[in-house]
Amino acid sequence: MNNRPSIALGFLALIFMGAAVLAAPFAQVSGSWGNAYDSIFTAFSAVCVTGLTVVDIAATYTREGQYALLLLVEIGCLGLMTCGTFMLIAIGRRLSLAREFSLMNAYGVAQVQGLRGLICWVVGSMAVIEAAGALLYWLFLPSVLPGRDDYAYLALFYSVMSFCNAGFSILPGSLAAFAKSPSLVILSGVLTILGGIGFLVIYNLCTCPLLRGRNRGKGRLSLHTKIVLRYTVYLFTFTFAAFVAVEWTRSLDGLPFLEKLWTAFYQSVTPRTCGFCLVPTESLQPLTRLVYEMMMFVGGAPGSAAAGIKLTTFAVLCYTLTALCRGENETIIRRKTIPGPVVRESLVILMALIVITAFVTGWLFFSEAGNVAEGKTTLDALFFEAVSAVTTTGLSVGSTTAGLTPWGRGIIIFAMFTGRLGALTLIMMIGDKETVRRVRFPTEEVIVG
Repeated sequence: MNNRPSIALGFLALIFMGAAVLAAPFAQVSGSWGNAYDSIFTAFSAVCVTGLTVVDIAATYTREGQYALLLLVEIGCLGLMTCGTFMLIAIGRRLSLAREFSLMNAYGVAQVQGLRGLICWVVGSMAVIEAAGALLYWLFLPSVLPGRDDYAYLALFYSVMSFCNAGFSILPGSLAAFAKSPSLVILSGVLTILGGIGFLVIYNLCTCPLLRGRNRGKGRLSLHTKIVLRYTVYLFTFTFAAFVAVEWTRSLDGLPFLEKLWTAFYQSVTPRTCGFCLVPTESLQPLTRLVYEMMMFVGGAPGSAAAGIKLTTFAVLCYTLTALCRGENETIIRRKTIPGPVVRESLVILMALIVITAFVTGWLFFSEAGNVAEGKTTLDALFFEAVSAVTTTGLSVGSTTAGLTPWGRGIIIFAMFTGRLGALTLIMMIGDKETVRRVRFPTEEVIVG
């Protein structure tokens, strides 16, 4: 039943097809074939919904090339399995048992019943949210970018990139052009949050009141939804407080009071999921960047556009640690016992992502030693780049990404692809057979701690 390797190969096939399109003359502003390595890097970043780039998107790609980039981001956000299933449903084909189980695992549902409707709802809700976001962008953009004739395209581009948490920009300075408009900043933040909490949470939020009215209380918020919403608020509050405390008289100095607040709001939303920013990352204090690295490592919700260890994994680990401190043998969340295998998977995901991040960081330190010696970059900027790539966040310190050596770009490609697949998926691909020991060995204590 395990078709994770085929999913990975499907992603790779999509990426290289996308790279060929991006490198084609019609997609290049120059009108000739583009650099193959740059196109491959951009395609990886798009399908992995990261947003790291080694070229200027607006100056390199034509409108057709940018539409191809949008399509790659959309497919990467939804996932190949969801896109393929939706196409089968659209033409009236039946789903295979393996595909049904894969989708159940991807969206965290326990029953096949209603799966077709869920997939159609996922695609439909994504289209509705992005269309609504594009309409609002179209209404607000003229106030900050007067005299342009491409408001509709800009609105579509930034609506898709914000919801998909991709972070590609065709305006200079990421979202710096929106900084004076609270409407655009809040809109971008809300779209980013919706993309980061995941389709299953949005589905639960939208259907819960309807189900409650029909079935007398059976329709309720799931434990998954409650954890995601609760920890989204917790981590946002923590990041906002830290950003305001550290940056109020530094990167925010000189801004009007209200602009400081909405800038801090967006800068507290983006580090867990999206690569957009209002304040250049290189202008932030080291402590703020450390907070960003922690938030990037946690990431968003399962089944969302975000990566990292995921909010639910972080919650399970926190409750498990609390249970151990209290001397309890079980992990209890809101009067629900979390199964032992889920706790074990959470620990595996944490350790796997730590190992992957350490590997990527070490390789970057090795490959970029020359740039560090020449003062072109710093070790802390490379570590920030590694965390951003592994968690597919897309934030970067200055021009760190563009200044990487070919080997450095290669390890970033590996990091983005691994981060998008997920640590647990990668481990399951390596060893997807469950081994049952038929021999029990004697127990002996080991001193730890």
